[in-house]
Amino acid sequence: MSATILEAEPAHPRIPAADHHRDVNGGWLRPAVFGAVDGLVSNFALMTGVVGGAASNGTVILTGLAGLAAGACSMAAGEYTSVASQRELVQAEIEAERLELSRNPQGELAELAQLYVSRGVDPELAHEVARQLSRDPELTLEIHAREELGIDPNDLPSPLVAAGSSFLCFALGALLPLLPYLLGATSLLPALLLAALGLFACGAVVARVTARSWWFSGLRQLVLGGAAAGVTYLLGWLIGGHVG
Repeated sequence: MSATILEAEPAHPRIPAADHHRDVNGGWLRPAVFGAVDGLVSNFALMTGVVGGAASNGTVILTGLAGLAAGACSMAAGEYTSVASQRELVQAEIEAERLELSRNPQGELAELAQLYVSRGVDPELAHEVARQLSRDPELTLEIHAREELGIDPNDLPSPLVAAGSSFLCFALGALLPLLPYLLGATSLLPALLLAALGLFACGAVVARVTARSWWFSGLRQLVLGGAAAGVTYLLGWLIGGHVG
């Protein structure tokens, strides 16, 4: 009875190592956060610039819609190209490591053993650990990629996920200061208040995945976004009367 139970239980149960950690390697978080903040700041600054130049409400709306569409497409294209290029570079390095493992397995085994020795493992034990880990070619490749390249071949960021996250979040951020005008506002004040709340909220949300306090992160984002809008408003006011 007990023997059967012991046989049914795995000898070395795997404990998920990252259950108590946040996912910091995914391909969606950075472009999503950056896209939302950039959409809000850039489109609000763009709109305040034309408001400063005494543009009509219709022009402000058209400017905001154009900024939303152009910015979202640009962000998505940039993120896709950036992440795809990074992924292709990583995959090329992984394939180079795979080729080296097939051509010189003993040399790669000795290299892995030496790595463990450099971390304080006794030479004989390091060689034995490296030998046992090198039994499975795919596991060997994964270990070498982690140890030598600092990457996980099974957790590469997706260009489509990065582009989609960036596009949607930029569009949502850019839409926020535009909403009051779409709903009939005739002055910048409602858009200003909504944008200020959005900037603070974006900064506070970022703090949820970092070590910063939410109020510090929120105020920092509010100040930076407000400064950008202030500069463009001033430029629009200064040159608005000389254009047209």
